[in-house]
Amino acid sequence: MPLALLALAIGAFGIGTTEFVIMGVLPQVAGDFGVTIPAAGWLVSGYALGVVFGAPLLTVLGTKVSRKKMLMFLMTLFVIGNALSAIAPSFGVMLIGRIVSSLAHGAFFGIGSVVAAGLVAPEKKASAISLMFMGLTVANIVGVPGGTYIGQAAGWRVTFVIVAALGVIGFLGVAKLVPETGRPDSVTVRTEFAAFRNVQVWLAMAMTVLGYGGVFAAITYITPMMTEVAGYTEGAVTWLLVLFGIGMFLGNLLGGKFADRRLMPMLLTTLAALTAALLLFTATAHNKVLAAITLSLIGALGFATVPPLQKWVLDQAPAAPTLASAANIGAFNLGNALAAWLGGVVIAAGLGYTSPNWVGAILSGTALLLALLAARLHRRTRTAERVVAGSVGRRSTPETVLH
Repeated sequence: MPLALLALAIGAFGIGTTEFVIMGVLPQVAGDFGVTIPAAGWLVSGYALGVVFGAPLLTVLGTKVSRKKMLMFLMTLFVIGNALSAIAPSFGVMLIGRIVSSLAHGAFFGIGSVVAAGLVAPEKKASAISLMFMGLTVANIVGVPGGTYIGQAAGWRVTFVIVAALGVIGFLGVAKLVPETGRPDSVTVRTEFAAFRNVQVWLAMAMTVLGYGGVFAAITYITPMMTEVAGYTEGAVTWLLVLFGIGMFLGNLLGGKFADRRLMPMLLTTLAALTAALLLFTATAHNKVLAAITLSLIGALGFATVPPLQKWVLDQAPAAPTLASAANIGAFNLGNALAAWLGGVVIAAGLGYTSPNWVGAILSGTALLLALLAARLHRRTRTAERVVAGSVGRRSTPETVLH
């Protein structure tokens, strides 16, 4: 494994921690600033929206900068945002800090995916991408529970100081280990946006929104589901989230490994299994043991789609992969926001705390249909290319004989 992948994973660990740890310390933050919990929820929503808009914006602004320098700039932005959150004198400043740190999120993973794929042989690209995302999955196992514990014991500001320190380590890792290569192939904004002329790029982002959104439809409301339906205590939810994080970690590694061999079959199988698991969760949520097992399975299947989807975008936009890759990261967060909203709608309608699982199954099932469409279009394109290549070969045969 190239050491540069370790540097990218460290950065991903810090970003993953700051994204999700706010959920664990939200009551403390709300209490300190004297705002309601729903109002404090803007620290979550604002971050997600910052990722959606920041990913393409910063990627476009960095088209004429080497990818290494851009990654270093993004980690600097991340450190500034979290430091601002740590010392924020008011809720408004805290929100600004969250948005600043979120701007680095999508562009870091988007550019990082391109860098990671370029560090290895073509047949190992998906595995390299999964190794970078491993930092994000480990954050859900270690960083988020640890940050929540520290925030509850020593104060939430200490948590954000530690996260900012992680950003410094990530910056130093990128500066030291990532090679000074990888200047974007396209140096104009127009060329970068040309990638979106390919319908496959749009299909991939739609699959990302719906497939990963299916996971977050369930996980967003996991606390009331596990306490009110499964019968767990609130304290046990932290450990259930650790199980979910372990599932994400394993799914990410396996998804990268198998996507290198057969990408589309891997994606189709995973989306089908995820849809089934979400449907099953409606029933298993009533049993403590089965609920914990299903939750881990959903984490594994959900994150097993990340490496193949990210590599699929890179494959479909070979001339301008950076913006397409970053936009796909924004699509993950758009899926999170959409799923959380839809899950809240069905709960508010009185359909119960397990109803978001049905929403998740519909979303991931729709992603499966789009994946089937993408696979069919890909086969058709490959067939047309072979026909054209064959006709060119036949036309060139007489000329070859004459010579």
